[in-house]
Amino acid sequence: MNRQIELQDLGFKDYKQTWDYQETLFKAIVDTKIKNRREEAALQTKNHFLFVEHPHVYTLGKSGDLSNLLLNEEQLTEKGATFYKINRGGDITYHGPGQVVGYPILDLENFFTDIHKYLRFLEEMIILTLDEYGLKAERSKGETGVWLDVDTPFARKICAMGVRASRWVTMHGFALNVNANLGYFDNIIPCGIRGKAVTSLNVELGVKEVPMAEVKEKLLNHFTNLFEAEFL
Repeated sequence: MNRQIELQDLGFKDYKQTWDYQETLFKAIVDTKIKNRREEAALQTKNHFLFVEHPHVYTLGKSGDLSNLLLNEEQLTEKGATFYKINRGGDITYHGPGQVVGYPILDLENFFTDIHKYLRFLEEMIILTLDEYGLKAERSKGETGVWLDVDTPFARKICAMGVRASRWVTMHGFALNVNANLGYFDNIIPCGIRGKAVTSLNVELGVKEVPMAEVKEKLLNHFTNLFEAEFL
């Protein structure tokens, strides 16, 4: 079991380029596992964790409803945004500047073979990170992601999640609003859930900007503890 994870911060990078890169890393792990089974080999599988910040983009999961995107192609262009149908779970979401996006590409057989537990651990990483900023974040029953004031009329989502897994290898991940322009969420029905707002860490703290590097460090600390992992 290899619990070492190769960490890369890709900076500000196009969504499609990042998606293609994820697919390359994902395929290499899957190919290693197939070879191990076919040839009774014992090659170690790698694990990766990508941090990235995307230009404005809307992505729709494989089970999502296109009607949750409230813009046509011309309006997308006017907003300087792109749109992709992708192979993760979940419905529609937005990525853009001021978001910390994380893509763990893990062989869960190095950790535990339980997708439900994997998602709950990702949520817990976010919840523990926000607790360091004095925010009480929560799960919302039946809805993947992290929220504030769930059981009130003021419920608002601060972190969206959507993953893909095959042969216990994961890709895609989470998007935490840190200094995000929340106006871009007005162009979708986020995650297909009506009547609930979206928020960002800087808004909740009442500050202009929260240091992204600081947030990433806190996320990695909690990820390390939850997954009993080591970053390279």
